[in-house]
Amino acid sequence: MPAALAETEDPRRLRGASLAQALVASRADTLATFAAYERALPGLAVPQREELNPPLWELGHVGWFQEYWIARNPQRALGAAADPDAPRAEGVRASADGLYHSSRVAHADRWSLPLPDALATRAELARQLETTLALLAATGEDSDAGWYFFRLALFHEDMHHEAALYMAQGLGVSIDDPRWQPRPLPGARASLHFEAGPWERGWRGDGFAFDNELAAHAVAVAPYEIDARVVSWAEYLPFVEAGGYAEPRHWSDAGRAWLARTQACAPRYLRRHGARWQQQRFGRWVDVDASAAACHLTWHEAAAWCAWAGRRLPTEAERERAAVERPDAFRWGDVWEWTASPFAPYPGFAPHPYRDYSQPWFDGRPVLRGASFATQPRLRQPQFRNFFTASRNDVFAGFRSCAL
Repeated sequence: MPAALAETEDPRRLRGASLAQALVASRADTLATFAAYERALPGLAVPQREELNPPLWELGHVGWFQEYWIARNPQRALGAAADPDAPRAEGVRASADGLYHSSRVAHADRWSLPLPDALATRAELARQLETTLALLAATGEDSDAGWYFFRLALFHEDMHHEAALYMAQGLGVSIDDPRWQPRPLPGARASLHFEAGPWERGWRGDGFAFDNELAAHAVAVAPYEIDARVVSWAEYLPFVEAGGYAEPRHWSDAGRAWLARTQACAPRYLRRHGARWQQQRFGRWVDVDASAAACHLTWHEAAAWCAWAGRRLPTEAERERAAVERPDAFRWGDVWEWTASPFAPYPGFAPHPYRDYSQPWFDGRPVLRGASFATQPRLRQPQFRNFFTASRNDVFAGFRSCAL
């Protein structure tokens, strides 16, 4: 899917009625996907795994987050300058911070919390959203600070919705909404060439920005040639069939350690069925569409394919420049794209009030750029930085490559 946004208004600059409509639409998607979990999972039970959260906890968390940063935030009008530790009154549930505050509730503990049931949780989300919309309607600020936390809550819920979709993939929950299905890629993998020159990386100007996107700064970019689209299954599977997973020379030290630990011999969710490759997609086995983007790949698998093919992963700056300068020819939005760049702060980084969004993860994990078929269109921005550990293959991630 091309990167064009579905909205006519820039999502980073949504305000007033447009922002209210987006909040309502995001909540509708949250509830629709949660209903799919209810249909598929008796008692909403899921195994305790690092890549999962209990669906009932996820549902309560998105409502709690919105209330915590909007209705309960006494410094809401200050936007990114607000004190995150300002004392707060209780919300619709007095014990909510002890249940849903992700910075304080250990991941492993979320399976044993005394969570309210689905009916009560939905009712609380409805009350929280009603309050949010009333506060939004009363916001007369004509500045980004006044809209900041409303936008933050919107994008936070959008990100959790995509997480619910890749958890659904991992749990075999059926998702039939056509908006969240992969699409074929066009034709052959053409290349785009860029001359050497400076590139201003990051977000500049008004509107909402995440703290890790600030501040814009110039970097020198050498000449490079980059794929105009991501690598497809037709291009990735020959590496698998050639024994690429058993050939150590294609893999980094960390990649070899991942192979030894997991015993992987093919991408996650793929299997051979006679002469055909099949893919598990939201609980159903289907023949692999060779024209679709290769997906659910770790960084290690992306880097190994590049070594096999005589290619390399692009840097953040290279990928961002291509997306901004050549939107006519540079297709993105099919899968999140691994890059060669570690997740690190830009010069002059200052954390925003939601302290745990970026700063704890500046640990060398790779950056992913772009968006996936399961990403809300509002989040598809060339400057957006995603970040996961190199061994994650549950997310909708693939890659594109550059010439050496």
